[in-house]
Amino acid sequence: MNIRTIIRNNTSIALVQSDEPIIIDIQSSLDLMATVKYETGCNRMALNKEAISEDFFNLSTRLAGEILQKFINYHMKFAIIGDFSIYSSKPLKDFIYESNHGKDVFFVSTVDEAIDKLASAQ
Repeated sequence: MNIRTIIRNNTSIALVQSDEPIIIDIQSSLDLMATVKYETGCNRMALNKEAISEDFFNLSTRLAGEILQKFINYHMKFAIIGDFSIYSSKPLKDFIYESNHGKDVFFVSTVDEAIDKLASAQ
């Protein structure tokens, strides 16, 4: 896992990159938030999709809702970077759409898009 801090519009954003899943359940997401806050002081994080268990993208597991609720409860704005067009689930597509129209969680395709969304989120 690699964590670096990017500053845009006077906002610090932690960019986390991992080639293997680091979010696999609720506890691992809490651990990641704690690590990011401790190491960077950031309350905004972008993470590549490959660092998240595929179970997250199967809404019937309820993992996505439970994990994202933790991010919201702990005031950590969160962007997931990747290609989401590979998923055919209409409920997942609706979930992504609704998230992207909120102010806390974003599903984006590029690092630049993630940084822009997180830097401008209120």
